[in-house]
Parts: sequence; structure tokens; C-alpha cells
Amino acid sequence: MEIWPGKPYPLGATYDGAGVNFAVFSEVATKVYLCLIAEDGSEERIELREVDHHVWHCYIPGLRDEQRYGFRVEGPYDPTQGHRCDINKFLLDPYAKATDGTVGAKQSLYSYDWNDPSQANHDNSLPDMAVSVVTTPYFDWGNDRPPGHDLHKLVIYEAHVKGFTKLNEQIPEKERGTYAGIANPVTIEYLQNLGVNAIELMPVHQFVNDSTLQERGLSNYWGYNTIGFFAPHAQYRSQEVVDGQVQEFKQMVKNLHQAGIEVILDVVYNHTAEGNHMGPTLSFKGLDNASYYRLVEDDKEHYFDTTGTGNSLLMRSPAVLQLIMDSLRYWAIEMHVDGFRFDLASTLARELHDVDKLSAFFDIIHQDPVLSQLKLIAEPWDVGDGGYQVGGFPSMWSEWNGKYRDTVRDFWRGNYATLPEFASRFCGSADLYEQSGRRPNASINFVTAHDGFTMHDLVSYNEKHNEANGEGGDDGESHNRSWNCGVEGPTDDPQIHKLRARQHRNFLTTLFLSQGVPMLLMGDEVARTQKGNNNTYCQDNELSWMDWSFEDAEEGDYRLKLLEFTKHLIKFRNDHPVFHRRRFFAGAPSRGGQSDIGEINWFAPNGQKMTEEAWNNEEARSLMIFLNGEAIREPDSRGQRIVDDSFLLLFNADPEPCTFQIPEGHGSGWKIAISTMEDLPDKETEEEIEYGPNDRLELLDRSVVVLIREIAEE
Repeated sequence: MEIWPGKPYPLGATYDGAGVNFAVFSEVATKVYLCLIAEDGSEERIELREVDHHVWHCYIPGLRDEQRYGFRVEGPYDPTQGHRCDINKFLLDPYAKATDGTVGAKQSLYSYDWNDPSQANHDNSLPDMAVSVVTTPYFDWGNDRPPGHDLHKLVIYEAHVKGFTKLNEQIPEKERGTYAGIANPVTIEYLQNLGVNAIELMPVHQFVNDSTLQERGLSNYWGYNTIGFFAPHAQYRSQEVVDGQVQEFKQMVKNLHQAGIEVILDVVYNHTAEGNHMGPTLSFKGLDNASYYRLVEDDKEHYFDTTGTGNSLLMRSPAVLQLIMDSLRYWAIEMHVDGFRFDLASTLARELHDVDKLSAFFDIIHQDPVLSQLKLIAEPWDVGDGGYQVGGFPSMWSEWNGKYRDTVRDFWRGNYATLPEFASRFCGSADLYEQSGRRPNASINFVTAHDGFTMHDLVSYNEKHNEANGEGGDDGESHNRSWNCGVEGPTDDPQIHKLRARQHRNFLTTLFLSQGVPMLLMGDEVARTQKGNNNTYCQDNELSWMDWSFEDAEEGDYRLKLLEFTKHLIKFRNDHPVFHRRRFFAGAPSRGGQSDIGEINWFAPNGQKMTEEAWNNEEARSLMIFLNGEAIREPDSRGQRIVDDSFLLLFNADPEPCTFQIPEGHGSGWKIAISTMEDLPDKETEEEIEYGPNDRLELLDRSVVVLIREIAEE
């Protein structure tokens, strides 16, 4: 076989139509071998003799895509100094664009003896390892263009590639639970009819099924256990082609774009699947452990962990920063994704110990001409000291607003003294974001996400029911921040069911009418349940998958009515710019004070303007908000002045009914547009009632009514 010197960049395996260039980083290695793996599993080792800037490389003419490969490294094995090289460990390419096979829970993957951890283990790991695969960069994108939705107009749907379509019988069986299943017209039509314009996919980077889960007969379902930052997870492909997941992923993105739906990836750059000092050697550990991972300064055998997963990547390492930036650019440029949600993003900002807004990671992204234009969303916390950073990320970043989630849940379960906080969260959390020059779109609003209860379970269970996880109930959220009508779990009581349904509609209505960017969890629109399990990370089964049986339900089924209600809400939000403003309300203090400018006003149920005394009334749990659509002081994207209808929003989180009085001086002709007291307003059979100053409406306990005053046509 002819071997040419090749080039040190790009890293990974690059097929150019005539051959393949291989390049891999290791500062500590004394020798690096490229291992070509035949279909029968046999191995051919090629020593890489060219080294530039610690990058080992070669070019092999005539080699093609679909070639399986990996690396072996000779170098120091001295864990006390942070080095874990072992020629017997077959290593995945950190830059591999695809992988094939699975990683087993086998002794050969570990550098120590399971029976005696003080003894080294030098078994050959190749028989129990996945392999890297050379891919072709060629794909017919046609006229694909990013939808380019303004961030403040985004409606995000958080979904799992497998779980979303696995049970949908309208999709060909082979495609269910795959990228092709998401790309299927049935799935795309469902998303379009729902009204969402962005799908946030839970991790699709190649991940590993944890050995501890395999031992318990479970598997890593969520995928927050990455081993390949460039490779789409191979188990989500529908075809047998060894690198088919790459082409299939691209087709999924192309189809979604054609439907006007953006693709946001949940990415896990804070840690890898190799775990701590007791974890396996799969890639980074064997290549250059000390360059890739944060080690304890005075005990380099152990890992500095701010993620709760065993390790954290070393964010001050040039090799790590390059890896992450190359990966992000690859998914943006070659895979055409529209944005990223960064898991445990506070870890990425830790150069030394503290979370640093001026870290190199942020600085590089802000200066990048491609990445700086994408949607950038942080999960603004980790498990390290000072890791909770909601509101602490720099401009250009949006955040999962954990304070929004907690406040909205607390408000609707009737907590005292939540009115000012609720008002602030509803208006976009100016107290968190305005001082750093950000706008309401910095707040990604959510009530539920993959990590926790579904919305149905939020209103149905007080206690978590995680018994199936085999962890004695110690995993998952410690308590429920909602109100479940005092009855645990399923019930045949129609009154309890009605109360839960109303609470579910309250959460949805609050979510879609709040300033900021709403995110809906997969299935919350059809009351998906996980039977009280609030941590289904290891439940790759029907407990976590989307239940599509509602499509065969009889008319009047609760799930169908909830779906229609959700569609109505999303359309209502999309139709009215007053609910997705680009800027904060002028003159609106961060904790919900009174604005005299006229864009927004706050009232007590008696129709009187909220006073300081009213805001400080800890027992008050009802509020009326006036949104003046005729006084929006911001232009649209074309510079035209925005004019909208006006709205009165009546919130009653009290466990007792509450009478609201229409305030004086805010017009008449108010009509009910949304009411959580019923499934949907029936405009065909009920005469529309108009309300004017001092007219009264009685709201049931825990309910919302939205009144609209349509702008006079010119």
C-alpha cells in the first residue's frame, strides 16, 4: 500500500475522491499507528511518521469512503502523572464523521483489572470496540437554505430522534425511530400543523451505552454520553450502509428546511463517555489524556468533574478548543444545522475554576463569522461551585431560563408571594437579561423538558416514580413544583381529571403568551405520560417514546382536545406580535412594576392599578395584565411600525374562584379569545359577549382568560 506524507489539517479522515488523508492530535505520543479494519475484523497497522505541531498524519491514495479505521498510541502509561497511553487499546478517531458497531461492557476496554484495580490490564480492546468510518462529503443539497427565522419568532419543539417516531404506525416500520423517521412527510406535516418552526433534537452525536446501565439491563436513552463530536449516532440510521447515518441526517435537515423548520442540536461538549479514572479507554484517554481532560492539580490520576459524569473537558487546552470549534463548524457548514443548545454550558466557561463570561470559548465563538450567526442556547448551569449562571451568559446567547420554569410552576401551584416574580418572568425576565444588552429572546421559556416530569405528569403526580431505573428512587428531581389536585397518578374521578386538564392548559397558555422563546416538550400537546418517572434517561422503551394512539382516538378524546388547544395557542401567538416582541416593554421595571408609557399596565382583580402594597401582598395570587397592541414601540424587520390588537390577560392561581373587573380607561368591546376553563371557545354555537369598563368576569380556581380588543380597521 502506498503511503504519502499527507497534511496535518483537517484533522480526522478526509476523503477527496482519490484517497484519504488521516490526521490525529497527540502531544504525549511517542508513536501513533493508523489501524485499517477489514470487514472480517482483521487489522492492518500503519505507523504515522509525519508529525507537525503534535499532529500525526498520512495520505493513502486509492482508499475510499466506508473504510473502517482507528488508532493505537505508544506513549507513557503513568496515571499518577495524567498519562494513559496503551498500544493495546484500539482508539476511535475524535474527528470521525461516522462510527460503526457498538462499545460493549467488556474488561478489554479498561486499563485496570476489574478484580484488582491496582493491576494494569493490557488486553486488546479491538474485538469489543466500535470503529471509525471514512465518509464521503458529497451530498445533493439542491437549493437548501436555512429558514432563517428571527429568534423572537421561534417556537421550539424538544424531541428525541428515536422516541418521537418509534411508535408512529403511519411511518414505514424500518424508518421509525430514525433520522428518516423525522424526515418522513408524516412527521413533518405533524410539526407544521402544530405550528412549531424549530425542532431541538436531543443528542445525536455518537454516544456510548454506559456499562453500568448494561449491567442493569437498561441503556442510555437520552444520549448525554458522547464519544464522537462529528459523527451522527449510528443507531438512528434506517439503512444498513456503514456510513448511511451521515447521508440520512443531511436528508432530514434538508426536508425540515423545505418545510420551514429549523434544526437545533443539543450538544454535549462538557464531558465524554470515558468517565473518571475507573472508566474505559475509548479515544481521548489513550490519545492524550492530560491534553483533553481537566485533572485534579495535585492528584492527576483523578479527574476534576463539574458535570457529575466523571470528567470534564479541559477548556483552556488549545486542542480541546479546536476540537469543539471544528465540530461546531462541521455541523453548521457541512450538515446545515441552524443552532445549538449547549448542555451544562457553565462547564464550557470554566478556564480555571470559576465560570468566566470572558472565557476563550465565548471569545472564539463571538468572533467566528459562521457560528456567531447561529442560534446559540446555553443550559446555564453545571454541578460545580458557582455553576448556576441563569442570566450570566454574554450577549448573543440565549439561555434555558430555569427561573422561568420554577416561577411558573410555583405560581400555578398557588405559592404565596410569587406575583412580582411571575410578572417579571412573563415579560421576558428583563431583570436577568436587559443589563447585559440582551433582549427577551435571550430567555428560552419552558415549563417541562426532557429532564423531569412531562406536563401531564407534572399535574398528575406529587412524587416521582423512578423505580424502573433501579436506583432506589434517589435519581431525578427531588420534588414536584406543581399542584396535582391532591390525587396521585391515574384516576377515574371526572372532577379530578377536569381540574388537571385545566392546570395543563394553564401551563400551556402561560408558556405561549410569555415574552421570550417558548419551548414545548415532545408530547406535552397530547398529554404524554411517563407514569410519574421524572428521569427516563435509561428508559429506551414505550415509557419514554411518543404515544401516537391519540390519532386513532374517538372525537372528543382529551388528548385530541388538548392538541387542538395547543395549536390554537401557537397560532394565536404567531398571529399577534405583541406576544413575541423584539424588545422589552418600555418602562416596565424588572419585577413587574407599573409602566406609565402605555405599552403595558398591571391591575388587581378589582380593576385598580397595582400599587406597591398590592405587589407586596404575599397572599395575592391573581393578576390582570393589559397589553397595548397599538403602542408597540418597535419596528418589524422591514422597518414598518408594528400595530396589533390589544389584550387583557386574567390570571387566577388562587384555589378559589376570583371575580375580575374590566379597568376603566382601557376601552370596550373586549371578547374572550382564550379560556383555560374550557377546551376551546365554541364561537359557532355561543354568541360572543362583549365586555366594557367595570364589567365583571368570574374565573374558576386556577384558570386563565385572555380578552382581545381588535384594532379598528382603517
